[in-house]
Amino acid sequence: MSPSTRISIDVGGTFTDVVKLDPATGVLRFEKVPTTPRDPKRGVLDAFAKAEAPLDEVASFNHGTTLGLNSLLTRTGARVAIIGTRGFRDVYLLGRTDRRAMYDITYRKPAPLVRRRDTFEVTERTRYDGSVMTSLDLADAERVAREIAEGGYEAVAVGFLHAYANPANEIAMGEVLARVAPAVEVTLSHELSREYREYERTSTAVLDAYIKPIVRNYLRELSDELASGSFDGRFLMSRSGGGAMTAQAAAEQPVNLILSGPAGGVVGAAALSHELGEPNIITIDMGGTSLDASLVLDHEPVMYQGAEFEGLPINTPSLYIHTIGAGGGSIISLDEAGALQVGPQSAGADPGPAAYARGGSEPTFTDAAVALGYLGADVALGGDLQLDEQLADKALASVAERLGMGVEELARGAVQIANMKIVGAVRAITVELGRDPQDFALMSFGGGGGLVAVDVARELNIPRVIVPPGQGAFSALGMLMADVQHDFARTSVRPLREVDPAFFTEAFGAMEVEAAEALEREGFGPQHRAYQRTVDVRYAGQEHSATVVYPEDSADVIAAIEGEFAVLHHRLYGHTMSDPVEITTLRLKATGVVEKPSWPRMDQRAEGTPEPISRRDVHATGVASEYRVFSRESLLAGDEIAGPAVIAEHTATTVMHEGDRLVVGPLGELVIHIKAEGENR
Repeated sequence: MSPSTRISIDVGGTFTDVVKLDPATGVLRFEKVPTTPRDPKRGVLDAFAKAEAPLDEVASFNHGTTLGLNSLLTRTGARVAIIGTRGFRDVYLLGRTDRRAMYDITYRKPAPLVRRRDTFEVTERTRYDGSVMTSLDLADAERVAREIAEGGYEAVAVGFLHAYANPANEIAMGEVLARVAPAVEVTLSHELSREYREYERTSTAVLDAYIKPIVRNYLRELSDELASGSFDGRFLMSRSGGGAMTAQAAAEQPVNLILSGPAGGVVGAAALSHELGEPNIITIDMGGTSLDASLVLDHEPVMYQGAEFEGLPINTPSLYIHTIGAGGGSIISLDEAGALQVGPQSAGADPGPAAYARGGSEPTFTDAAVALGYLGADVALGGDLQLDEQLADKALASVAERLGMGVEELARGAVQIANMKIVGAVRAITVELGRDPQDFALMSFGGGGGLVAVDVARELNIPRVIVPPGQGAFSALGMLMADVQHDFARTSVRPLREVDPAFFTEAFGAMEVEAAEALEREGFGPQHRAYQRTVDVRYAGQEHSATVVYPEDSADVIAAIEGEFAVLHHRLYGHTMSDPVEITTLRLKATGVVEKPSWPRMDQRAEGTPEPISRRDVHATGVASEYRVFSRESLLAGDEIAGPAVIAEHTATTVMHEGDRLVVGPLGELVIHIKAEGENR
């Protein structure tokens, strides 16, 4: 029998989530295992075992990891050298001259990943139009390559001036490095980005080179372990732009994995939005270390160019995700002024929250949730993690005593602080960009999303909360929905009215040839390929562009682009202008379409109503209230539950309060209608 099982595994800061799909039956299985920071692949292999998925029965494996991001956060990446065009040695270190914090006299630019002593320059020069003014000086290139080979560098980023227009000199430099310094990992900037803006392109290359050795070693070791278990299926990695890429491609361009952690959940939310008829959704994904907020508009995730890591730009397409340090493992502490804080420091997977009884002693958000009764020892997390309420109280008491508070009062304050931080994250992607949260539904997932979603929605006047099936491992589930994706771009700044329509045909055609070759190598035939053409457009003199879909079927593409840009500019900024319009970059998204799992339908209850499995005192206010506890696995489509209640499931917990009303949807989603202020129910 040929392998058919599909597995997706998302490695988080505290837990590793796994989803197993049997395509023959449509049955989904959700599991969690502890993340293993000292040996990341061990947690992945443990996830296969927990899901009872023999490797020789797995047809495809989708994987998301924070390995590259963590190496950046902890500054434990490779020792990197930069090679630039002679006279432009300091492109990376100078960066941009803008100042983000206008009135902060203590502001300091983010620390770069490379020191000036590690930057080199060679003789070469390409003009903006792609013509070569000075070919690469091979003797000079070999001299620099020998210095790098002898200098103990692990990786090198090559970023030549205008290489986006013509990469010939970068390619030649790469050949010299391969010959003279074969042990050094090499990143050529044009292979990641064919767009102008030298600093952003160089920064992207540096970030890629910085994490390449650690990511490549991890993928090689994991691939070897999988092969030893007779895995012979397709191995895909989740990428920052919301799609997937083969593990082989990820090893060559790991910068695409830096922001991939939360991408799976947003992709899953977009797919589920079609099924639910909810075109506009705010997502909050609360894991063990952080919370990620994002948007789905008209059933599509919001994309943008210009992602950053700690102020360092990444010039590749990414999902629009706002991340804050508010997770289940966020540590509760007092700052220098004696004020209560939650995060951004986290207890992580080792030792984890005190309530996990794994040696943790510092109080965390999870411990506060236990003290309030949101979580309890009566329901094991992940099926086998029994919470210790006494250890949670003991950890919280160390801070409560310093404030002259009781444990429950401190826990309530900590949860409220976390909620307000999350509200701020949601406002940053809605209100601050001119969008009204009331026009959206709030979809919560991750291990902690259900603990905070109702309070966040009430604060923002969001009318309903949607809790998807398998919320605790929903990001892993979303990875099963991701197609393989390649992004291509070509910068060509010119007035729109002066462009011959044949220019678009030729430029997009060349990119599609390149895309077809890449997808062919990855096993996608013509019937499983899709292409989307877009154009970056701006008014002449503007710094930034807006992206419009290329109007392929229009008889007058120039007029159509101009008209679409006017509509988009008005929607984004509230006005249009009479200035001339110019194009800056042509983009092509090439997709290798994978088979999507269908959402299993849930049975309806023939008679009766859902019965609680227990009752629990919850201290959501100053007075304890009795909350009924229901098992989500026992709920059926059409079931209704009136708050207050706790819905416990295998991988997460959802809390709803007095006046809130829950209805179970046909896919097993929980739709919680939030009681509005002053409303009687």
